Amino acid sequence: MKNKHKKIVQFAHPYRIKEGDKFRLKDIEPGDTGKLKSEKEAKELLADGVKLMSEMQEKLYAQDRWSLLLVFQAMDAAGKDGTIKHVLSGINPQGCDVHSFKSPSAIELSHGYLWRSSLVMPERGRIGIFNRSYYEEVLVVRVHREMLAAEKIPAPLVTKDIWSERFQDINAYERYLSRNGTVIRKFFLHLSKAEQKRRFLARLNEPSKNWKFSGSDLKERAYWDEYMGAYEEAIRETSTKAAPWYVVPADNKWFTWLVVAAVIVETLDSLGLSYPKVTPAQQEILDHARNVLR
Repeated sequence: MKNKHKKIVQFAHPYRIKEGDKFRLKDIEPGDTGKLKSEKEAKELLADGVKLMSEMQEKLYAQDRWSLLLVFQAMDAAGKDGTIKHVLSGINPQGCDVHSFKSPSAIELSHGYLWRSSLVMPERGRIGIFNRSYYEEVLVVRVHREMLAAEKIPAPLVTKDIWSERFQDINAYERYLSRNGTVIRKFFLHLSKAEQKRRFLARLNEPSKNWKFSGSDLKERAYWDEYMGAYEEAIRETSTKAAPWYVVPADNKWFTWLVVAAVIVETLDSLGLSYPKVTPAQQEILDHARNVLR
């Protein structure tokens, strides 16, 4: 399995955005498939990755020290749901939680924007998955600035520096989490505008996919350039050693899944996970139980 591990994790490295990089979205092609040209090979590697993740998740849960937070951000139709479904198919549901962040409720708007995320952070030993996240506050809220009014922020605090201040706050928040044992990995599924159009048409033309289409999808597509600018700056300003961003090519779903799996496998492996060692006192209890059950 060691050779398979090496073959898988190599697909993570090209898409990690290093801290301080002068990152541009154009640096990564949405249709890139690395050195892979075969969907079949990608799916075989993914299956190996899923098996490795399952084994390491058991140790993560048993060790009860670290937690892992996976953040997924993307434009509509980029495949966040499908990626979560396929990549994490082998994870024990008892040790994993998925949270989708919709428009904030009245109660959530009465608190700071990081409050609702704090309520659902993964406990030690668990994997937390955010399908969208607090990053919406420097993405959709930035593109639709009128949303700030609903957040009831005192007027003197809504200045021209609000976005850079939010980047600072997010970096501090993620640094705090990482210093307390929450390992963070963030994914932007980088979809091309042409591929989004193709997927939208598929949703419109195939009855089984009609339910996936929303009128708001077209509305947001009209702001494509504004969103790309917001994503580019957010990724550049908040990709840190403790909480790096991975910009994952998303035009080919099979490659997207493999890259995300590679990142998770590499991350879990880096934690040096192991099953807890039995103490002398615990060993006495086990020996006694064994004798009783004979």
